[in-house]
Amino acid sequence: MQSSNPVLNRSSAFAPGQGQAYPGAAPYGQPGAYGYGGTGMPPNQYQGAPAASRPMTMDDVIVKTAMTLGVVTLFGALAWWFVPKTLVTPLFLAGALAAFAIAMVLSFSRKINPALVMVYAAAEGVFLGIGSEFIAAWTGAGTGIVVQAVLATLVTTALTLATYKYFQIKVTPRFTKMVVLATMGFAGVIVINLIASLFGFNSGIGGFGAMGLLFAAIGAGLAVFNLILDFDMIEQGVRHGAPQSEAWRAAFGLTVTLVWLYWNILRILAILRGGD
Repeated sequence: MQSSNPVLNRSSAFAPGQGQAYPGAAPYGQPGAYGYGGTGMPPNQYQGAPAASRPMTMDDVIVKTAMTLGVVTLFGALAWWFVPKTLVTPLFLAGALAAFAIAMVLSFSRKINPALVMVYAAAEGVFLGIGSEFIAAWTGAGTGIVVQAVLATLVTTALTLATYKYFQIKVTPRFTKMVVLATMGFAGVIVINLIASLFGFNSGIGGFGAMGLLFAAIGAGLAVFNLILDFDMIEQGVRHGAPQSEAWRAAFGLTVTLVWLYWNILRILAILRGGD
């Protein structure tokens, strides 16, 4: 059974049903050879062992996600305060395209590269920092609208996680296929629109009108569905004893989704508020 998330499904670590890469791993939801949640190892088996030789834990995912989001925030703040006005547009586009290109490389890599994950986070930070500063100035709301978007992102993520756990949502192959296809189609339209805008074509998709609001709402909705895929992937990885290094892949997937969710919520707030 592969990872649900298309960003993460290149790793055999999340395919416990295909060859059982880890001794004692069991089918999803069943105990492993030692009866401890499918890892195939008794408690404390990996205590004191090198990080690369032990299964990843939820703490590993949380710590590495915090690191990547910290880099996004740091570079976002630097871009907001220190990028000269003459470089705003080229660096904004460079950050967006670099982040997209690196994300594609990481998505199709069988072995995750932590350094490249951090470079991705830095590129996203530049994109979000410049974009957030522009929207804050355009609306006249200052940092207030950014704080609102961050809080809305956190609340939406928490509610999605609570819904996933409380209602025990099962990620079926059909659900996964629908979300993956919709996400790829949406991302393709956004990238094409971004490239077209460089040649003066304005479809309104990335703007602040009715079309922009519609696409921002669709983007936020797809981000929520991708959060469910992320949560399912992480749960399976921990349950099946994926190696600790795969926590970086989980952190990367969560960062992609959270950045996407934040940006679309920020755009929705900006469009509803209007510019000064």
